[in-house]
Amino acid sequence: MNLIDKQFVQRKMNSRIIKSQVMRQLFFLATAFGIVVLAVLLYKIFSEGIPYLDWNFLSSFASRFPEEAGIKAAIAGSLWLMAVTAPISLILGVGTAIYLEEYARENKFTRFIRMNISNLAGVPSVVFGLLGLTVFVRLMEMGRSVIAGGLTMSLLILPIIVVAAQEAIRSIPKNQYEASYAMGATKWQTIRRVVLPAAIPGILTGGILALSRAIGETAPLLMIGALSFVAYLPENIWSSFTVLPIQIFNWTGRPQEEFHLVASAGIIVLLVALLLMNSIAVLIRNKFSKRY
Repeated sequence: MNLIDKQFVQRKMNSRIIKSQVMRQLFFLATAFGIVVLAVLLYKIFSEGIPYLDWNFLSSFASRFPEEAGIKAAIAGSLWLMAVTAPISLILGVGTAIYLEEYARENKFTRFIRMNISNLAGVPSVVFGLLGLTVFVRLMEMGRSVIAGGLTMSLLILPIIVVAAQEAIRSIPKNQYEASYAMGATKWQTIRRVVLPAAIPGILTGGILALSRAIGETAPLLMIGALSFVAYLPENIWSSFTVLPIQIFNWTGRPQEEFHLVASAGIIVLLVALLLMNSIAVLIRNKFSKRY
């Protein structure tokens, strides 16, 4: 290699090193910007909301007076909503994933279904709200009830759960199937005793993260007519209700500055609920990952 070639190679190497350093700094700045914005947002929320966050706030109903306003009905409504949404979405989502991965034949129709399930995961939530309003509230005459809200939110997160369950099932090594069949197990016995236990970390992680999205959604519930001012607790799945995001939305829309501070306290409660659900997902994943 002559001197000219060595100089050319050296210039190319220097150029690549400079580009690498520039991109590294850009990525660092992007990450730092996101962290700073999140820190400022959390500081503003906690500094405004902590003074209003006490037992009276958690155990009181909504009120026209900010010093008496509470979030009791919203917490109860969110729990009722999740009690309906979780079993429906998990049973239907995991069942759909099992059928598509284990029983459905590979053809154009199956590929069409899989493509549409993936596309549904990106549909705006307000579209599911319109669907819930048309089908559950009006056509099936469920009204502004917990069951109507739960079914609507199940439709919203169902594609996410199906995709997560499919990926979890696909990750199971084929030799586990072959070992089960070699022992004389049927297809369903293999799915129930081999596939599902090994896929539980991915399925539950995806399911809990999907439920975390559901508990923070507002648009679908506003579309089906969930109430923004409730002074009672739901008694059953046919009762009217409100949830944490709608209550927070109602407070932020008030002209009084004190209600905005109360909304910050409600945001803290919602953040704690989301962190708890995400922490449970991580613990479940770690526990079953070690076992299987």
